[in-house]
Amino acid sequence: MKKLAFGLLFCSSVVLFAADTAQERLSDATGVFNEIMVTPDKAVPQDLLEKANCIIIVPGMKQAAFGIGAKYGRGYAVCRQQHAGWGAPAAIRVEGGSFGFQIGGSNTDIVMLVMNERGMRHLLEDKVTLGAEATVAAGPVGRQTAASTDVEASAEILSYSRSKGLFAGIALHGATLRPDNEVNEELYGSKLTNKEILMGAQKPPAGARELITALDRYSPREEKDKPIESRSADRVKN
Repeated sequence: MKKLAFGLLFCSSVVLFAADTAQERLSDATGVFNEIMVTPDKAVPQDLLEKANCIIIVPGMKQAAFGIGAKYGRGYAVCRQQHAGWGAPAAIRVEGGSFGFQIGGSNTDIVMLVMNERGMRHLLEDKVTLGAEATVAAGPVGRQTAASTDVEASAEILSYSRSKGLFAGIALHGATLRPDNEVNEELYGSKLTNKEILMGAQKPPAGARELITALDRYSPREEKDKPIESRSADRVKN
């Protein structure tokens, strides 16, 4: 009965955690990214951000623990389109749990850099477990990452957390990533999959403009060939 009570308590908490709208969560993700990047010595290294294929931002991930610890968060993945800068955001859920004698809770912002195509493909799956299907490591913090070459080379995903003002790399082993289809439908008005959003020519919603602008500010990738309209048309044809 006690385990059932704890489970019901956590499930009811998750409902409360998920009560914000898709647009509010986009605004929160933008705020989290800007706040982290404003202090270069304590931010995601810009050279890593420029190399990343995708970024995942989960504002306010919850961790509740009353004998049974559990983590739950909702956020967005944004990937670069070939020669076209940052694309449209796809909704994603992060879930993970642990067992132990824990009492308390926390509210943590999570940022993940997806560093290569293998990691990017994992975002298109129905579920991926970090540390199992996808390699993950705590990301380095600061301006330069010359000393972290081995970490960058060995991990598909670099992960960070911010809690109570402290920003640091953290390895999210055991956490799972899943598409958040309900939020995608709320944001785009139709049942789009994360593959259609991240790999297609989906136009970003107006509410994502500030997030994409922030990403471009800190990690621009210049387009040298065609205007955006032409590139989008080419992707549709292909």
